[in-house]
Order: sequence, then C-alpha cells, then structure tokens
Amino acid sequence: MNKKIRVRFAPSPTGPLHMGGVRTALFNYLFAKQNGGDFLLRIEDTDQNRYVEGAEEYINQALAWCGIKIDEGVKEGGNFAPYRQSDRKELYKKYAEILINSGNAYYAFDTAEDLEKMRKRLEEEKSSVRLYNRQTRMQMKNSFTLSAEELEKRINSGEKYVVRFNMPEDEKIEVKDMIRGKVVFDSSLLDDKVLYKSDGMPTYHLANIVDDKLMEISHVIRGEEWLPSLPLHVLLYRSLGWENDMPKFAHLSLLLKPNGKGKLSKRDGDKMGFPVFPLQWTDPKNGEISRGYKEDGYLPEAFVNIIALLGWNPGTEQEIMDINELIKNFDIYKVVKSGAKFDPEKAKWFNKQYISKLSDKKLAEIFTEKFEVQIGKAKQEYIQKVCSLVKERISLTGDFWTQASFFFEAPTEYDKKIVKKRWKEDTSEFMSQIIMLINKIGEADFVSINIENSIKEHIEKNELNFGKILNPLRLTLTGGGGGPHIFDIMETIGKLETVKRIETAIEKLQN
Repeated sequence: MNKKIRVRFAPSPTGPLHMGGVRTALFNYLFAKQNGGDFLLRIEDTDQNRYVEGAEEYINQALAWCGIKIDEGVKEGGNFAPYRQSDRKELYKKYAEILINSGNAYYAFDTAEDLEKMRKRLEEEKSSVRLYNRQTRMQMKNSFTLSAEELEKRINSGEKYVVRFNMPEDEKIEVKDMIRGKVVFDSSLLDDKVLYKSDGMPTYHLANIVDDKLMEISHVIRGEEWLPSLPLHVLLYRSLGWENDMPKFAHLSLLLKPNGKGKLSKRDGDKMGFPVFPLQWTDPKNGEISRGYKEDGYLPEAFVNIIALLGWNPGTEQEIMDINELIKNFDIYKVVKSGAKFDPEKAKWFNKQYISKLSDKKLAEIFTEKFEVQIGKAKQEYIQKVCSLVKERISLTGDFWTQASFFFEAPTEYDKKIVKKRWKEDTSEFMSQIIMLINKIGEADFVSINIENSIKEHIEKNELNFGKILNPLRLTLTGGGGGPHIFDIMETIGKLETVKRIETAIEKLQN
C-alpha cells in the first residue's frame, strides 16, 4: 500500500515571507492536492534569537491571500499537533540522547571564545580544514577529549553544552533528488553540525528530521539552500533507524534577479520598483514598511500564476492557469534545476490578463473598496459601466483611478503640453459648435453611437480635420489625452455633465 502524500511548508518566523518562500509553499500545495494528499504548515522557531514579532501571523495571512489552504497547522490543529517547534522542544531532547547513546552524536562544551580561537589557529596554520570535524575536534572540549568522569561532572554541574553529530569518515552519501537526479556528497568534507543547542532548543537539522518522521511527511520539497544539509539529514535518518522510512526530496532552484545574476532580494525590488513580499510588511523594530503585491494592486490569482511559472511550466503554450488548472498540470519532475529569473514586467502582464477576465461587477467591488473615498456616492451600476470601459487599460488595481478619475470628477486642470499642441485660436469656436450639436440630441438618445454619428457628420460636412476637433474635445472631458472611446465617455458621464465640462474648458482655455 502506497504511503499517503503528506508535505509540509516549514518557514521560520524571522520576518516577512519572501516570494521565493511562497513558491515553495505553492509547489508543496500543488503536489499534495494533485495526489489527494495533505498540506501542513509547521512553524520552525528553534532559533529564538532571530524570532520576529508578527512574522508567524504574516505567514498565515500571506498563504490565505494566495488561496493556499492549510490542512494541518498551528491554527488548524491536526492529529500530529503541536505544529510549532518551540511547543515540541522536550521531544527533541529525547532523540538527541538516543543519538548520543548510539555513538552518532556527542557532547561539546566549547565556548564561543574557544571556537574563535580554533578558527584563528587554523587560519594562521593556513589549514585547508577550518571546520569542527573529525580532525579538529580532537583539540576541543568534547566527548572525544574528556574522560567519562569529566563529562559527567560538567553535565551535573549545569555547564552549558551542545550536541554535535558524529560525522562518519570518508563516506560517499548518495541521494536521489526528484528535481536534480542523483546527488553525491563526501562526508570527509562535512563538519560535525550542532544538533542540540545550549539554550535547550534543537537546531533545524534535528528538529526537522524528527518532525518529518513523526508527522509522517512523505515528500520534502524545499529551497536549494538546504541541499548542502541533505547528507546530514540522510545520515540522521539512518542513525535513528528510520532509513527505510525516509521521505523523498526535491530541492527547488533559486529565484533570480531580473538580470539573472544572483538571488532576488528586497533590495532589488526597492531599486527596480517592485515588491518581493506577497503582503505589505511593517518592521516591528524600526517601523520600516516593505511593499506587498496585494497593496501594489495584484490579484492573488495572478500572483499565484506568476509564482507557479518560475522554474516550472506545463510543457505547453498555456500560461494563464487558475489554481485548479495548476493542480491538474503541475509536475514536480518538470521543475528545472537552474535558477528562475523574475521578470517584473511579465508579472504586470499576468495581472492585466486576470483583471481583464473579471466581471464588471467583481471589478466594481474591488475598486469601490480600494477607492471608497474618491468614488464617493457613485452607484454600483455606474461604476460597473466605467469598469467595462477602462479594464483593458489596467495592469494593477491601483491604475483604476489613474484611468478613470474623470468619470467621477470633472478636470480642474488641463495637460499643458496637450493644451499647447491642440488648443488653437479657433478651438473655442469649434467646441461651442459641438455643444450646439449635443443640445440637439435628446436625453434618451444620448448614447455613444448617436453622439458619434452627429459629430462625425458635422466634421465631414464642414470639411474639418478629425484630430482638430476630437483631440481638444477629449481634453475638455478628461483633462488630458488617451482613455476610452471618447463617445463612450460622453454617454457615461451624461449630456449635462458633458456640456458643462466643455463650457468650463472654453472659459479657462480660450484666453
């Protein structure tokens, strides 16, 4: 019988969740759901010195906004609770002792000063080995250099110690990675990593192995920064007698800067004008605000689609995929080994596609919530009509006011460049003629096609230049250039408002 698919996303609450972390969570989620499995959120807060207030809540909110539903976690509960490592710390001590008793780990009493002295000595000796390992441990204070009596005395007196892994000598460790194929490590190049710290907390290495085993995790899908730790993790499974129950591993490549050179960071986003976090984050220590995709005007569905295609594609031309299509199409074996370059302009393109697909009603709801003050008391029916006219021009939800403000308030200023180029001595007279034409159209007949026919007929009859009439006309209505079909604008704002705006512009611009 096949083991049930169970995956976990296990972030540390040391700050906001980077989009690379969101991608890791998403790939875990897609893999689980595709296989009828469970997706767990486990909070790995073993490094209490780096804990940041509010980070855990941010992680939950970010995943919720992305539509990544958690089956088991701190909030959701589950059969393998607790899901926060600081609530499980007594558990890890037991396994550290098992490793010590079997000879696979040992006590080390070296202080920070001792370790610094070791590093300096090795540097002065120009040693090729600068690790705490089989060679250097023999000059340090640990189970290999202290007598049994001395060990017992130090432990009983409450002296601080760490537990280190006893890395085997000259062993080739082979592991099959679902993305990278066979990877091989040489144990002689690895150090005796700390498994259990002097503060009574485990390190990531011990805690994640114990938790993955006890929570029955079937697959570990994580970032490539953990690839160098893989041999230690494999050896820990073996040392604890769990080698036959080890999960399968997949290490995702890095998200790269837009130029492809180096890991994508917050600094890159700040410099190039795009966020690297799903939601806005306020640093609790200094109050610094970091931008978020949500606040920048991205739809969650678009953001998820963008993230999914960083390092993976379905092997077809299809790019736009909702979460259900992603679940159906995702294939962990098609995830690439090389880094995935992030393109902020392509991200905007994705968002534009999703905005254009939304109903006018849904868009009106989004824009009303975002621009409640500016929209004022406008009716939803009116806002929906405006949405239908501008949505093809919008890449981010924040663009709505830029593209549609003139539907809700008459211009008070006019683009100086357009005025200089388009408003000539005879323009006021031409605009007055347009007012006369408009006044001849009845209220009930004041619709785009009728307005267009009337004004075009007038232009052709009088052998006028279309641009000479329509460009300044647009200026009177919007205050600038560009925007939806001019006659649609006139129909939407209505006959009285159209006339009023043209009259105001004539009065302000004719001099």
